[in-house]
Amino acid sequence: MSMPGPQEPVTAQDVTHAVRLAVAALRAAPADADWTAKADGLDWDCWETVEHLADDLFAYAAQLGPETPPLDTEVPFLWYRRRHGGPSNVTFADREAGVAGLLQVVESCGALLTGMVATTPSTVRAHHGWGVSDPEGFAAMGIVETLVHTYDIVGGLGIRDVWDPPADLCARVLHRLFPDAPTDTAPWPTLLWATGRGELPGQARLDEWRWYGAPRA
Repeated sequence: MSMPGPQEPVTAQDVTHAVRLAVAALRAAPADADWTAKADGLDWDCWETVEHLADDLFAYAAQLGPETPPLDTEVPFLWYRRRHGGPSNVTFADREAGVAGLLQVVESCGALLTGMVATTPSTVRAHHGWGVSDPEGFAAMGIVETLVHTYDIVGGLGIRDVWDPPADLCARVLHRLFPDAPTDTAPWPTLLWATGRGELPGQARLDEWRWYGAPRA
């Protein structure tokens, strides 16, 4: 069976796959891992970064939810920070449920995005701060958030060797969201470069970055 090409669409099943891979990697953390350690490259700790990832998945699903999604603003949930400098979320995990509960929150929010992408017509458009997008775009955004924030978290936990996302998945989200990214380099290092997390030969490291969620013609 041939692997999907980079120009094939990003799907709801890809969201599920990315989230399951991420959760499996995070479950590989030692029992005594310090989830209050800073996530690599971020001002948030590892627990907060997992909560932020879950909230991203939730928010993308929610943005597609209304019968007529807003095109100029987010659906008006109440976002708030638990501490100054922490992530602004709608969803938080109950710390008494431990890491197992935290990862279950990620799974649940991922399933919400999977379901919305699978059931929302491709003609639907909804607001994102980096441009109005379609269900495939929100799927790709959720996958990028999952892949790169898991990289941040495993770096903070000291278990980076457990995280090596599939090249085909990285290639498809690069094609969908990062049209200016190099296409002659390995997809995972390229995605890290495109999100300001890594270096590529012949390319300047990015201090600022963004994706482009506009539907492809």
